[in-house]
Amino acid sequence: MKEKENPLVTVILTAYNQEKYIGDTLASVFDQTYPNLELIVIDNASADDTLAVIQTFKNPSRNFSLVKNRKNSGLCAAFNYGLSIAKGKYVIDLSGDDVLMPDRIEKQVAAFELLPENYAVIFSNAQYIDPAGKKLGNHYAVDAHGSAVRPIPSGDVYKNVLERYFICTPTMMMRTSTMLELGGYDETLTFEDFDFWVRSAAKFQYFYLDEILTQKRIVPSSLSSMVYKKGSGMLASYYAVCNKAYDLNRDQQEFDLLAARIRTFIRKCWYAQEYELAVRFRVLLNYIENPGWQTELVVLMCRLHLPVNFAYLFYIKNLKKALGQEGFSF
Repeated sequence: MKEKENPLVTVILTAYNQEKYIGDTLASVFDQTYPNLELIVIDNASADDTLAVIQTFKNPSRNFSLVKNRKNSGLCAAFNYGLSIAKGKYVIDLSGDDVLMPDRIEKQVAAFELLPENYAVIFSNAQYIDPAGKKLGNHYAVDAHGSAVRPIPSGDVYKNVLERYFICTPTMMMRTSTMLELGGYDETLTFEDFDFWVRSAAKFQYFYLDEILTQKRIVPSSLSSMVYKKGSGMLASYYAVCNKAYDLNRDQQEFDLLAARIRTFIRKCWYAQEYELAVRFRVLLNYIENPGWQTELVVLMCRLHLPVNFAYLFYIKNLKKALGQEGFSF
């Protein structure tokens, strides 16, 4: 098949201590129905047998590069290095514990090739699985035909990105040229997705492909479970992204949505006992609108360092445990 008809797709797989799952992840890449793939695996100095499992998949017939980091450079820096050497027209950021459905890349490329150049991202539905591979549910609820039961934002999604978490990160396929134009991921942050969504959606369009094309594994060490851990850097990264969004906003509705999101982060700062950060969020909020008495009360409790959030944390922990959704966002 011609390159023009089947453009090269680069899968950048970042791995760290995922020996239990990375075999399934790699197999799902090599089992793709799409023929023109480049795989770049970056091992972030794993201390377990992750690297040994990766080595078993090395084969001269495969377009497969392996980068062995001597120290854990973080997800964002590892991905950016992979992006710097990627040759594909499109790129996928894949974690070492998620799984691609066999026809995922074929279907996403086919959709991308029909879209104008101002579309930077295609995303899809996902199925959640537990560490053992048991199905937990879907990112978007589906009907009997496997279609999402509610409309999913598509096109200009910037307002939706400001309002709430709705994109399942590992389902995304991105236009490589756009990633390079944006400078890749921000390596000063502890996560990549919210920042990337804000920066890219402000300039480019997104397309939702309504199929379940990825399995996202939910494990206790998922990054989203760290947001309430003091000193994790998660909330500090959210603060940095909110400042970027403030500069990128285009109308009053977007400022209103950002203000509402900042209020949720102030509460999360209180829950995580990130008291000084809550005050900084409050200053940013004040540039948009009057914080109001309820937010001011939360900030006052933060200024007084009142650790009265244990009941909430206990509730969140046990709710997630009951749902089997330790990695889901709340």
